[in-house]
Amino acid sequence: MTSVRIALANIVYPSSPDHSVSMAVQAIADAGAAGADVVCFPECYVPGYRAEGKGVPPADLGFLTAAWDTVARAAGSAGIAVVLGTERVVDGALRITALVVNRDGTVAGFQDKVQLDPSEEPLYTAGTERHLFVAGPLTFGIAICHEGWRYPETVRWAARRGAHVVFHPHFHEAEPGGYQPTTFADPANTFHEKAVLCRAAENTCYVATVNVASAGSPTTSAIARPDGTLLCYQPYGESGLLIADLDLASATGLLASRCRMA
Repeated sequence: MTSVRIALANIVYPSSPDHSVSMAVQAIADAGAAGADVVCFPECYVPGYRAEGKGVPPADLGFLTAAWDTVARAAGSAGIAVVLGTERVVDGALRITALVVNRDGTVAGFQDKVQLDPSEEPLYTAGTERHLFVAGPLTFGIAICHEGWRYPETVRWAARRGAHVVFHPHFHEAEPGGYQPTTFADPANTFHEKAVLCRAAENTCYVATVNVASAGSPTTSAIARPDGTLLCYQPYGESGLLIADLDLASATGLLASRCRMA
């Protein structure tokens, strides 16, 4: 059996862009010390997701470049691959993205968010391409927030091309009057966590979804097995690393490969 250990950084929303970098560096070190091969962060963790009331400063290319360099050095020091939720500017337009760093601290590339939520369109421009990444024996894809929940093809694209796991960085905090679950995929809750289980089952791959830790959070970080059952999840609102070992042999991509519509 080939096993790979992954970590999901279910940590608090940063108080500032600089805080986001220091929190990321600490989580990378902690995940490396725990023996993880890859650690994934929530959507736009650096500099912070631009939600209403968060007060994230305008995009600063100098800050982003320095932040990515710091994260890359931390990854190399810890010997761990990193999937960092962040943002970048392409042709003058701001994109939601994930920076992927190899275990030696070199940059593997970016996966931009291709399917934006309608609420994001005033701020961001959608990406146009999907990519696969490799960390040792693990092949993985990335589907960011809205696109992973609502567009099954974003996960299927990666699974059909050999991905064992699709990471799903997202941002989801409590809304006034919203349901506050205590167990994963509670029938009384919204569709979001059920969709994570569906994306895994319909593609025979792991899906690892990661959120920030916040009071009353409607979703949490979790890992779904390739048969659509739940492997593990982080207690709601509790900051920390969710760590699990994945059996890569079970992530065959069989059902994804049989889909004639992909």
